[in-house]
Amino acid sequence: MKNIVILISGRGSNMQAIVDAGIPGARVAAVIANRSDAAGLAWAAERGIATAALDHKAYPSREAFDAALAEAIDAHAPDLVVLAGFMRILTEGFTRRYEGRMLNIHPSLLPAFPGLHTHERALEMGCKLAGCTVHFVTAELDHGPIVAQGAVSVLDGDTPDSLAARVLKLEHQLYPEAVRRFAAGEIAVVDGKVASGAGAAASLLSPVPSSKA
Repeated sequence: MKNIVILISGRGSNMQAIVDAGIPGARVAAVIANRSDAAGLAWAAERGIATAALDHKAYPSREAFDAALAEAIDAHAPDLVVLAGFMRILTEGFTRRYEGRMLNIHPSLLPAFPGLHTHERALEMGCKLAGCTVHFVTAELDHGPIVAQGAVSVLDGDTPDSLAARVLKLEHQLYPEAVRRFAAGEIAVVDGKVASGAGAAASLLSPVPSSKA
């Protein structure tokens, strides 16, 4: 059984999708937030999952917060750390501590549009596809070996909000599947890239284009 610790900053909709997926061979051991008012904490607690909140503002430095966060995570002996809307830039020491066992999901088709405002930037560039990427976390923001990607068509009349809503639905499908593959031992990083192998089909998700936002 693989222990998973999920980090959130808000409602944690991707955390909820992973919990609700009931992934075989995996258990969500804890949900940790950097805000005590993160709505996802109550949701997780109601389902019997251990929760904790560490206010990053209470620490004198980013390094001090990351050290406290690592201690809280390690108390649950995690096999995998999952970032699910965790709005903190992590230090290099923290990312190296969990190298090869920490995943993130980003709302763009990386390496395009790392950072914030991804949907606005995709629309400004006239992209015909948008989507999301599950990747291993490295010291470089929104980089690291890509595990899986999902794409949706950009529709005429799309706004950042309508596009974001469609991509979020995709995230809720893609992220649990990526975690399932990790728990099943189906993911291997070779020469800095995730080898597709038998899991190639599970690495891609592209729903039929829809006129609905």
